[in-house]
Amino acid sequence: MLLGLRDGLRSGDVHVPGSRRYADPGTYLFTLDQWAPRQAEFCALVGKAADGRHALEQGGEELHVAVAELEIVLARSSPDDVGAVRLDAEGRLVIPPLTAEDVPTEAKALKQELAGMLPFAPIASLLIEMDHRTGFLGCFTHAGGHKQAQSTELKRNILAVLIANATNLGLVKMAEACGVPYDVLAWTQEWYVREETLREANTVIVNHHHRLDLARVFGGGTMSSSDGQRSPVRGKSLTARSMNIHFADQGLSTYTHVSDQHSTVGTKVIVPTTREAHYVLDDFLGNATDLPIREHATDTHGVTLINFALFDLVGKALTPRIRDLGKITLCRDDAPSVVNARYPHAGPLLSTRLNADLIVDRCPDLLRMAGSLKFGEATASLIVGKWSAASRQNTLAAALKEWGTLRRTIHSARHLSDPVYRRKISRQLNKGESLHALRRDLHYANQGTIAYRQGVSRRGTRSTVAGRPWCRSRCRCRS
Repeated sequence: MLLGLRDGLRSGDVHVPGSRRYADPGTYLFTLDQWAPRQAEFCALVGKAADGRHALEQGGEELHVAVAELEIVLARSSPDDVGAVRLDAEGRLVIPPLTAEDVPTEAKALKQELAGMLPFAPIASLLIEMDHRTGFLGCFTHAGGHKQAQSTELKRNILAVLIANATNLGLVKMAEACGVPYDVLAWTQEWYVREETLREANTVIVNHHHRLDLARVFGGGTMSSSDGQRSPVRGKSLTARSMNIHFADQGLSTYTHVSDQHSTVGTKVIVPTTREAHYVLDDFLGNATDLPIREHATDTHGVTLINFALFDLVGKALTPRIRDLGKITLCRDDAPSVVNARYPHAGPLLSTRLNADLIVDRCPDLLRMAGSLKFGEATASLIVGKWSAASRQNTLAAALKEWGTLRRTIHSARHLSDPVYRRKISRQLNKGESLHALRRDLHYANQGTIAYRQGVSRRGTRSTVAGRPWCRSRCRCRS
């Protein structure tokens, strides 16, 4: 009974009046009166029809186009064609891995030559030059709201704090290295380096980078990806958890969003044992940069049917790389005999029938949920977590999963039939992995272990990280 009650509270099937965490999930969304004047604006913004049947017809057309392309690929391939997506002799789908991209010898030689021409740049000099070009240090304003010109000493202190945090060196070691007293660095971090100022500074840098001609060589800023990076933690932390497969003791996970221009557009520290898929939409919808992101790639950890549905309902596209793609359930919109007659090779892969009536009946509520996310009424991680855990009796969650099944089938058919589409997703995910490697190199101090997120200045004043109060492990106060 207690386990059932726990699961019901997590999913929202059981709710507590007056509670924030365990409230009725319907209270997170716009009410019907609030939604009525916004519905037309939202539908025009995301290009969705307000009528459920019309929206289902649009999705059905995309499904048939994608399955028809897959049918052509499967019809042309043979069981002996090792390098292509094909059906084996028993009718099972075979998906070979992508071949490595052919890089000409001249390109490799040019890469080495260009790398040799790059000068050694100290990180402090690099940040000073970046501030000269972008003015990002001006985003670090005083927490008291006082707007005044920043002195050279203040800029120096802010840079020292940023470098100390980025390299995991800490303020004590940074004070010894740069000659600035620890009290000064702790005061600077407390009053100037906060979560909102860090986000604003990052937005300024990303926007400047997006306007550079060289950035367009890597991509147009229309695609992004997200992935988690785990770091070990020594000491107590509310976010850290024990995961023996990754950490000797405890660790936390940093979930980052990366654009196709190699810029980081969002970062969130999450509990490493939670599902990453719950946080995919948070920074994607909260993108405050000038990047016109329309498509998002993840690995298998970022994929759920709820995410497929919500991405489409807010006018975006989720294009993940799914492990064991041949084993997932694909849907059809008609009887098996009709679909198999139309698509002799691809039809048998569509194993389940789409519940069209359920989608049509709950379409107004689906749009209201998507509009609540789009207009900032609710956070995506809360919505995805609640409705992913909902029971089968929850018809809204069932309708979301039905729509997600449709979108996943469309994506899977495109992924199987188009090698260019598949390679584009892999290339974007590799950009995220390359930035993970860069962060590991920068976060070198203490062997990359976050030893403590606490510190108290010698005056006894409390400091903050990302706007939250914190104390050092050697402090005896009760905070």
